[in-house]
Amino acid sequence: MPITRRHLLTLAIAAPAVAAFAPSAMAATPEIYAEDGIAIDGTDAVAYFTEGAPIAGDEAITFDYMGATWRFASEENRDMFAADPTAYAPQYGGYCAFAVSKGATAPTAPDAWTIVDDKLYLNFSTSVRERWRQDIPGNIAAADANWPGVLG
Repeated sequence: MPITRRHLLTLAIAAPAVAAFAPSAMAATPEIYAEDGIAIDGTDAVAYFTEGAPIAGDEAITFDYMGATWRFASEENRDMFAADPTAYAPQYGGYCAFAVSKGATAPTAPDAWTIVDDKLYLNFSTSVRERWRQDIPGNIAAADANWPGVLG
């Protein structure tokens, strides 16, 4: 079958989405999703639980955990996190829960979040979060089975 312009256009459109969810063939992926060393885009992980919303952390109020710097909106939130990081840190190192359920890693957006059974789950986008929410128990089971193997 000859390759047409339509095939090339389809490939060009699909490639970024596929790349976002494809496991890296290069070096192992870090255990915590962090851009420039800052976990979950500088969002206060505790605020998801206490405020019910993503709140930007203050760059002056931080805590280092698992090789990443976590920012917090208040010293109280930082201290709560420091006392029990596993209670507040997002599942799967802050990578997209849906991607992990599919055997890959992807970055996350602070506004694409869900708390299930007192655990924070982040997703690539709000539209991906809607796909993840279609089968939360199944997606969590699949992601749990894939984690941390997806890190490479």
